[in-house]
Amino acid sequence: MMQTLSSLEFEPFLLSFKLASITTLILFFFSLPLAWYLSQTRSKYKPFIEALTALPIVLPPSVLGFYILVSLSQNSLLGAFFEDVFGVKLVFNFTGLVVASCFYSLPFMVQPLQGGFESINKNMLEASYIAGKSKLRTIISVALPNMKPAVLTAFVITFAHTVGEFGVVLMVGGSIPNETKVASVAIYEMVEMMDYTGAHIYSFLMLIISFFILLAVYTFNHSKKIGGFS
Repeated sequence: MMQTLSSLEFEPFLLSFKLASITTLILFFFSLPLAWYLSQTRSKYKPFIEALTALPIVLPPSVLGFYILVSLSQNSLLGAFFEDVFGVKLVFNFTGLVVASCFYSLPFMVQPLQGGFESINKNMLEASYIAGKSKLRTIISVALPNMKPAVLTAFVITFAHTVGEFGVVLMVGGSIPNETKVASVAIYEMVEMMDYTGAHIYSFLMLIISFFILLAVYTFNHSKKIGGFS
């Protein structure tokens, strides 16, 4: 077992963590205004936007991956634009994985943030507006400090969900070593090659990492409940 463990390449794990970190940061700054809008608006279009945002949760990853692949390919307007102007291909490389991951993990960032905004006492927001603070200043100085569990949940769940991606990643990025071959794809290939020992090691590591990530979130949220609303 130790000899097999030492012979395994752990670049797919590092690539998974890199992808998850970049995706989580991008989604946080993109989702923050969207989540704020959804938590405050009374627009009749709110259910439509919420359904569209949550679509990756119920849509099969292969379906989502297929449409992202078609949208980012060289034959699409977007793919052709990026290749002609920036010289960047959006499929079968790391850049394409980031774009695909942002679509795939969007609801896991938006929904906790939206829930956090909706849980804030409206009187606190009104007091901030009366004091002359803008919406942006209110979000940064009032809302976010009072919804730390929601922010942590959004970060951690988005990160963990991105690390565990498979269908979308395989469709958009394929399996290029040191470029798009993330941990979930590596496990799939090991099973295909009947390398069950390697697949067990990789899967066990993913299981342990996922468990402790979730344990950290639930422990923090539980401690915040016991300690009061701080």
